[in-house]
Amino acid sequence: MSNTESIEEFYKGKFNYLPDNLQHEAGHFNVFRLEDCIAHPVKYSRRDFYKITLVRGKNVYHYADKSVEIDGSTLIFFNPKIPYTLLSENTPEHLTGYFCIFKEFFFTEKMRGSIGDLPMFAPGNKPSYSLTPEQDTYITQIFEKMQQELDSDYRFKYDLIRNYVTELIHYAMKMEPTERLYEHADANARITSIFAELLERQFPIESPSQRFTMRSAQDYAEKLSVHVNHLNRALKATTGKTTSHHIAERITNEAKALLKHSNWNISEISYCLGFEEAAHFNNFFKKQTEITPTAYRSI
Repeated sequence: MSNTESIEEFYKGKFNYLPDNLQHEAGHFNVFRLEDCIAHPVKYSRRDFYKITLVRGKNVYHYADKSVEIDGSTLIFFNPKIPYTLLSENTPEHLTGYFCIFKEFFFTEKMRGSIGDLPMFAPGNKPSYSLTPEQDTYITQIFEKMQQELDSDYRFKYDLIRNYVTELIHYAMKMEPTERLYEHADANARITSIFAELLERQFPIESPSQRFTMRSAQDYAEKLSVHVNHLNRALKATTGKTTSHHIAERITNEAKALLKHSNWNISEISYCLGFEEAAHFNNFFKKQTEITPTAYRSI
């Protein structure tokens, strides 16, 4: 499995289509609202395209071997050479903002040097910038102008859009990058942190129709773009427990909560926790707790 997500994979994974202008002579560019992409969390990996994101609310993004906690409106510049993911503490309906993506060729013919040499894209530098409400309004207007031009028939619209992207870059360069950045003790700690957030973001289970689907160590390894053995070693080194142990422990805790605090029947609880048969859930729960789900509910 490749550790770099191509722009084609981005479109197929998020929207199940490829845009007509993917091979545009001016270099590919597109802009989106975060609200339109909420059902598709970003996996931890490199990309083969640049990305600029305006995100609001309380979030954490992992970038190389660092993590950044952000709260409020934040402008983030992602370099394709550096793996990253953005994990939000917002509920999906409250995640708002914009992001644009573009290939390096979009700028190659129009600027001196490489865009990757700019401070916000340079490896080792801080890529995020906290915004005041007034700055948020200004940046939002730039993204909206990009969208308007992209939908227009103006012959030179990509030149104008390139100017808007350049304006975002220069606007940020006049600001101080976000300082709430910390480094994990090592790569194992970083992987453990991302795994824990990927696991926890699937809970709580709030309706019988909701389903926990990432049930195996392989599921998380794929999201993190690492081999499953590497993930297991990292978790074992930092927590003393295997990936499967963490997953089973979290499922058990959720099962206990549902058994005690919901009126769902055992089959419904079994289904929403990802078990194909109630008997499989019964066997799992008894192995974890030495008591059946029905007996636990009656305590």
